[in-house]
Amino acid sequence: MEKLITVKNVKKSFGEKLIHQGITFSLSKGETIGLLGNSGTGKSVLLRSLIGLEYIDAGEIFYREQRIDNISEEALFKVRTKVSYSFQSGALFDSVSVFENVAYPLFEHTKLKEKEIEARVMEILETVNMSEARDLMPSDLSGGMQKRVGLARSMALNPEVLLYDEPTAGLDPVNVELVLDIMDKFKAQGFSGIFVTHDIPAAKKICDRLLILKDGLIYFEGTVEQFELSSDPFIKSFAG
Repeated sequence: MEKLITVKNVKKSFGEKLIHQGITFSLSKGETIGLLGNSGTGKSVLLRSLIGLEYIDAGEIFYREQRIDNISEEALFKVRTKVSYSFQSGALFDSVSVFENVAYPLFEHTKLKEKEIEARVMEILETVNMSEARDLMPSDLSGGMQKRVGLARSMALNPEVLLYDEPTAGLDPVNVELVLDIMDKFKAQGFSGIFVTHDIPAAKKICDRLLILKDGLIYFEGTVEQFELSSDPFIKSFAG
């Protein structure tokens, strides 16, 4: 299977606090991986490290054949058009509308004409069931709606990989299902993903494989079925 992201022996600490002590895994084309672990195990730190939002202390990170943990900020911008990060909060620009938030990457990184950008933005907003909110401001939106717009913006440049940082955190059950349905649509369209979450049912619904971080290492790596059938007490505590 074609590898899109490869992580080799990544180490990371903040001062004397060791976060990652040799993380190794890969993401194949078309699959979605769930990244699980207790609070403080560095799930989001690892996710941010994949596109240079955090710097690793040692190890290597590759996008396809290109090593990306030691490249310039300019080179990282190109990678970020292919590996897109969906922030936990949605991270929308407060001063512009929903439409302008989603259109921003297209104006910045493409040479599309205005009508082409409008068509692309409306297509994505339709996918996340937010087309009627195009002219609203972020302050007019609920938390769930903001996350859906954030997902839409992460899709604007048609990336290969989507990095989801706790997209269901803090949402009521109805909005959780809406977000998972959107992730399912993206997956059906062939996009690959890494899903950082504490939401085990959501991970089991969306992911092909699950990774569990513990003590700075990957403690478990396997399919949802292997996860559910594991007799390991620590894994069973996650599986509920």
